[in-house]
Amino acid sequence: MSRWIEPISLQGRHVRIEPMTAAHRGELEAAAADGELWKLWYTSVPDEKALDGWIAAALRQREDAGAMPFVVRRSSDDRLVGATRYFNVAAEHRRLEIGHTFFSHSVHRTAVNTETKLLLLAHAFDALRCVGVEFRTHFMNHPSRRAIERLGAKLDGVLRSHQVMPDGSLRDTCVFSIVAPEWPAVRNNLSFRLSRT
Repeated sequence: MSRWIEPISLQGRHVRIEPMTAAHRGELEAAAADGELWKLWYTSVPDEKALDGWIAAALRQREDAGAMPFVVRRSSDDRLVGATRYFNVAAEHRRLEIGHTFFSHSVHRTAVNTETKLLLLAHAFDALRCVGVEFRTHFMNHPSRRAIERLGAKLDGVLRSHQVMPDGSLRDTCVFSIVAPEWPAVRNNLSFRLSRT
């Protein structure tokens, strides 16, 4: 039986996105260490001790739930600078979520995130023929919320007390989405922003 989302590599001018494997462990550790991203209490970026379990869970999602975890490399030096994935896949409804994303602190507010999202959205809407693509983030993660809004996604709502965080606090989850009729304008906006970098 064929999968809706097959492993694929996506190449842009600034980044290359490739399927995650266990062999990426050392590079993922280094990417998360750039900025000590696990210290951001409102995210779930794994530290060195949690990384093996995080990778194993990502690869299990790929096999059991049709997800596709990726690593992101900066094209200029081939350095692994982050990770992301397609997940919460509903092939029958042609919907998926882009998430579990983190980028090394040194590439924040560069073309890396913009082009990564452009490549993933283009594949989702143009190749997979998605009806909608979701993004979710912690209500308190204001940088992530602003970044999602800059993509052109719209806030669908807030799921209150939606998840229990590792420290026991309750996460309110902001749900954003882009739907197929909006994709041409979103693509034009992201392409325009990249042309100015």
